[in-house]
Amino acid sequence: MNDDPSPSPADPADPTDPSEPDPVGVDMSEDDFDQAVSDALDAIPPALAQRLSNVAVFVEEEYEPEPWEDPEMELLGLYDGIPLTERAEMPFQLPDRIVVFRGPLLRMCNDREELVEEITVTVVHEVAHFFGIDDDTLHALGWG
Repeated sequence: MNDDPSPSPADPADPTDPSEPDPVGVDMSEDDFDQAVSDALDAIPPALAQRLSNVAVFVEEEYEPEPWEDPEMELLGLYDGIPLTERAEMPFQLPDRIVVFRGPLLRMCNDREELVEEITVTVVHEVAHFFGIDDDTLHALGWG
């Protein structure tokens, strides 16, 4: 019989076990998360939203850094495409992509209300990149 009260490395309740995944700050089903992203997109003014016709929006669990990027980097969202301010009229363009990363958003938020707000901020931030607004301007406007 082992009288040692400390959890063993295999004990899933051991918060110091480095093999355990990071704790989730708040939980939300995938369907509810997708709906929150959709609601954030629906809140974009119609005059701007209609310009997003060639933009695909996805939810992915985690960002996978490129080999040259910091492996610890956590992104909340990503715009992948050519901003409107930099593109020429071309008849056949692949759709731009906006990706919202579920895992980092769940981990950073403490409750559902904060999570929905951060999802909205992330969606607005990435849509702004589509319109050619850079990070410095977004931060100055409070949408960092």
